[in-house]
Amino acid sequence: MRRVAVIGGSGYTGGELLRLLAVHPKVEVTYVTSREYAGKPISLVHPNLRGFYSMNFSHFSWDRISDKADTVFLALPHKVSLEYVPKLLEIGLQVVDLSADFRLKDPEKYKLWYGYEHPYPDLLKKSVYGIPELHYEELRGAKLIASPGCNATATILAAAPLVSSGLLDVYKLVSDVKVSSSEGGAKPTEGSHHPERQNAIRPYDADGHRHAAEAEQELSTLAKREVKVSLIPHAVSSVRGALASVHGWLSTSVPELEFWKKVVDFYKNRKFIRIIRGNIHPYPDTKYVIGSNYADVGFAIEERINRITMFSAIDNLMKGAAGQAVQSFNISQGFDETEGLKLPPLRPA
Repeated sequence: MRRVAVIGGSGYTGGELLRLLAVHPKVEVTYVTSREYAGKPISLVHPNLRGFYSMNFSHFSWDRISDKADTVFLALPHKVSLEYVPKLLEIGLQVVDLSADFRLKDPEKYKLWYGYEHPYPDLLKKSVYGIPELHYEELRGAKLIASPGCNATATILAAAPLVSSGLLDVYKLVSDVKVSSSEGGAKPTEGSHHPERQNAIRPYDADGHRHAAEAEQELSTLAKREVKVSLIPHAVSSVRGALASVHGWLSTSVPELEFWKKVVDFYKNRKFIRIIRGNIHPYPDTKYVIGSNYADVGFAIEERINRITMFSAIDNLMKGAAGQAVQSFNISQGFDETEGLKLPPLRPA
């Protein structure tokens, strides 16, 4: 039984981690921290977990963490994980970090996209970017897993079969991502507060969203050449879900069936990828992945002008955060990657 701690367990992502780990057959959650709610029951903050946890939130303690856990999930704000990761690794614990602090391999990118100089470039080299569909083998035995961002995940899973096909005219992609209000976190701001987003379809960070850096890193590695990605999120009024529409241009006319085969072959044996094409709902829709770790992937080709659009629908709190983190953790420990994640999507949602 693997002993697991969740640091920062009071937010949406922390709550989803706790929900999944509560039913994981090979995990015991031994320690859950929250600065704001220390000493209070987990169910006070996450009423959906009533009956699953009898413990309270704790203040973080280095003495307690070293005695209580083998793996630590960090559900902390960006830059805060930098205070924890090096020492956690030093005392021999595995770390699954859900912040952006160890996702980018090039430390210079942190100056460009996050406005600070990364203090641990050596750990950037050692971290494994936690998209199992691209890094399954590297995740085996990984000590530091950098779990990807939700918009980056949706973009990468949509675009990966395309950039690997070698069929692009230019390796510049535009990713239009429709994102839900839960991406804003449990503490509302004027822009993320759900009443302000209801009935809205609102672009933001249209001059450059930081998750583009992750997409460019991963897709360039896959294509073995530089890939540029412009990622534009749009706030919509749904509570959960992210839908990426990634637009590119084909170098030559490609029959739809031929490209379909390329997508199927690329994602062959990937347990949480479902390829959507035809029938009543011909393209991916977040409505049919909510509550699950699935990513629904599809595409459309406009033959008249050789435009191709790849689609990916995910639950931003699952495949875009907690679910993918648990999936990567499972692989790192040699568990079946579906442990704790054998959940069909909710319907209706």
